[in-house]
Amino acid sequence: MLKYNYFPGCTLKTTAKQLEVSAINVGKILGFELVELPRWHCCGTVVTLASDDKIRSIGTIRTLIRAQETGDDKLVTICSVCLNTLRRINARFRDDDEFRDAVLKFMDDEPPYEGNIKVLHYVDILLELGLDKLRKAVKRKLEGLKVGAYYGCLLLRPAEFSIDPNTERPTVLEQIIATTGAEVVDFPLKIECCGSFETVHKPDFVAQRTYEIVESARRAGAETIVTFCPLCHFNLDRRQKIIMQVNPGFKPMPILYFTELLELALSEEELSWEGHEIDVSDILRRYATIKKEA
Repeated sequence: MLKYNYFPGCTLKTTAKQLEVSAINVGKILGFELVELPRWHCCGTVVTLASDDKIRSIGTIRTLIRAQETGDDKLVTICSVCLNTLRRINARFRDDDEFRDAVLKFMDDEPPYEGNIKVLHYVDILLELGLDKLRKAVKRKLEGLKVGAYYGCLLLRPAEFSIDPNTERPTVLEQIIATTGAEVVDFPLKIECCGSFETVHKPDFVAQRTYEIVESARRAGAETIVTFCPLCHFNLDRRQKIIMQVNPGFKPMPILYFTELLELALSEEELSWEGHEIDVSDILRRYATIKKEA
C-alpha cells in the first residue's frame, strides 16, 4: 500500500475531525495510507502582512523538517489553508536567502531544512492515481445528486500555488466529483472567498457571504455544495444557522466535504457522518441502498 506523510493541521483535529476520518477511509479503499507526521506544528496561517515577520513561519518550517526526517520528499494535507501556507513559506524559504538564513538561526536546535519537500493536496494524490481508477472504485453511483463544487480562494490563489492551471475557470474539482456519478453544477461564486478569516469576530458578515454563495449554487440547480477546505465547510455549514435566524424563509442546503462524497460513492459500509450543522441524512438515506456497480 502506498504511504504518504500527512499533515492534518489544527482544524482536522477539532471541528473537522469527521472530514479527516472520511479522507483516511477513502485512502484505504483506493490503496494508500496517510501517515500522520510526529510532532507537527500549526501551519501558522494567521500571519501578518509584514514582509519581515519571520517568526510566524517557524512552525511551518519545523513541520517541513519533520517530513524531511522521514526520508520521503512528499507531504500531504487535506486543508486548503494549510496547503497555501505550506507552499508559500516553502517557496519563500527556497527563493529568499535572507529569509532562509534568519529562519535557520531561529531554529538552531533543529536539523537544517534543505527545502526539498513537495507539498501536496489530497486532490493531487487522487489525480496521480487517475480519474479512471476513481470511477472503477465506485460502489454506489450518486446519479441524480446535483452538486456544486466550491473552491473558495486559497486553492487557487496565488496562481503559482494553484491546484488548477486555470485559476479563473478551474475544473479539476468538478472532474473528481463527476467520477462518483453525481451531476456537477457550475455556479458563479464557486471561487469567491467565504470570509473564513472574519468568521470569529464578524460572524454576521460571514453569514451574509454564506447566503450569497448558497443562493448562487441553488439558482444554478445545486442541491448540495461540496467543499475542499475545512474552514469553508465550517462557514458554509454552520453560518447558515444565522441566516435562518434573520431570514425565516431561507431553506438550508447541506454541505459535504469532498472526502465524504467520495466515501459515499466508494464505500460499501453504512455511513453516519457527525459534525454537520445542516442535516445531511437525506443524502445518506437516498444512496444507502442504491444498486451497486457490478
